[in-house]
Amino acid sequence: MQRITYYFFAVALLLAGCKHTTTPTVTVTEDPSPVVTNNGEQITFPDTAASNFFAVEAVGDSALNGTLHAPGKVAATVVRADEGGQNIVLFDDAGLNSDYSQLIQHKININHIQQININQRKIELDRTQDLYDHGAASGRDILEAKSNLSMEQTNLANEKTQLIEHESGLKAAGFDPEALRSASQGSVYIICDIPENQLNNVKKGAPCSIVLSSFPDNTYNGKVEDIADVIDDATRMIKLRIKLTIPDTQIRAGMFATVTFQVHSDNQGINISRDALVTSEGQNYVFVRTAPNTFTRREIRTGQQIGDRIAVYSGLKNGESVVIKGVMQLKGLSFGY
Repeated sequence: MQRITYYFFAVALLLAGCKHTTTPTVTVTEDPSPVVTNNGEQITFPDTAASNFFAVEAVGDSALNGTLHAPGKVAATVVRADEGGQNIVLFDDAGLNSDYSQLIQHKININHIQQININQRKIELDRTQDLYDHGAASGRDILEAKSNLSMEQTNLANEKTQLIEHESGLKAAGFDPEALRSASQGSVYIICDIPENQLNNVKKGAPCSIVLSSFPDNTYNGKVEDIADVIDDATRMIKLRIKLTIPDTQIRAGMFATVTFQVHSDNQGINISRDALVTSEGQNYVFVRTAPNTFTRREIRTGQQIGDRIAVYSGLKNGESVVIKGVMQLKGLSFGY
């Protein structure tokens, strides 16, 4: 009897234990991957923390203003000649030193040929012609005198051709050969490069500030003296020349410089940071935050660029928020890179 009682008691305890068994809880983790829809035009992140990585700026009508920083260097300095002759121009490029010295020599040669040689040959031809008219010279003498004159004229043409070649080298580097010849002691020529799309924003005579890497605590004020006639075909950059006059200076040819221009446009309109712009297959796009966790790719039509600001003619509205940080990550998601 006691065994039966014990048996039923054990069964009761077992059944009671089964009733209180806890079923394990299964936690479902949300997929952290962004959802890309509409052929990459819309990107939605699952939580706000992920979307907060992307910084935005609100756009609206405003004047297009910016700061343009142009890399440059001291390309030439002018020092006094030791023997009181024409001042010496020292370039940072050996090829330009050669161009300039040969240009000076060709100038001297041209002047000598024009003023002395050709005039002398003309006098000789006139004298020979007069002797020939009076029977004191032969036709051969006339031909020889004409040949001598023609030879000097050919020499003059050759000298002018070589002069043009060396002038072209200096002009391509941003220099005015005639201005160099008349430059005073202490003249410092700084050459900087700007993109061709900034050419409308920086004109001849535009003010600028210059900081040399060798003297970072000094700021020099200057103006654009001239703009080169040639745009580099590979870099699409154009050279600007700035002249400073700083007697007894420690500035040397070859020193690096940063040239800064403050540029602006009076036209009001939407403009964006250059960091917001992405390009794919020749088209320009930005990413607009259209919801707290959603970004939409928008095609835009751009216009003038000033510094790091770009005018937008279509594709954006006042008050919209454009992504300026994390743009390349969104581009990769949008276009499947």
